[in-house]
Amino acid sequence: MTVDVVNNSNQKIGAVELRDEVFGGRINLSLVWESVVRANAAERQGTHATKNRAAVSGSGKKPWRQKGTGRARVGEIRNPLWRKGGTVFGPQPRSYEYQLPKKVERGALRAALAQKLKDGQVVVVDALAAADIKTSAASAMLKSLGVTGKAILIDLAPDEKLAKSVRNLPGVVFVPSSRVTARAVMHADRVVATRGAIEKLQEVLAV
Repeated sequence: MTVDVVNNSNQKIGAVELRDEVFGGRINLSLVWESVVRANAAERQGTHATKNRAAVSGSGKKPWRQKGTGRARVGEIRNPLWRKGGTVFGPQPRSYEYQLPKKVERGALRAALAQKLKDGQVVVVDALAAADIKTSAASAMLKSLGVTGKAILIDLAPDEKLAKSVRNLPGVVFVPSSRVTARAVMHADRVVATRGAIEKLQEVLAV
């Protein structure tokens, strides 16, 4: 399988060979789901908190004696059975982050890229660079490539000027090939990658 390589003016200047073991075969979307859920969980703040009987305000004195009053025994007014008492086993600050096996993450990224390629949403360019830090120029370049809306730009090492130019474009992110994730790929409407980034991704994902 081959994909055309274009320049910033969307003119074909070559082609890149895609490996069947990476972009061919069955697309396992269940791996993509696992990777997306993990990424979403890692971004949860986890700052929720409730007060237990030790943290709620109130006296710790026994309201009345244990026996002889005819009322139920109670040790303090902060006990969970009373109004304004402490919460039992309530949510406490925690981290929701967890790790998946590396093979699962690689398989998810492989499936995400294969799905985007199947849908015709992958654009391979010769280079991603800008002469000046100018958002309008970066926007015009993306429009010439037929890229509108949410997009992810992938390069071996993002060009600093272009990265600063696209950061004001809503829905557009510029990431190195070593840090691209399945969630970022599936979240984007179009994937724009350099020839070098595609070749590097194929080396990593073919393992």
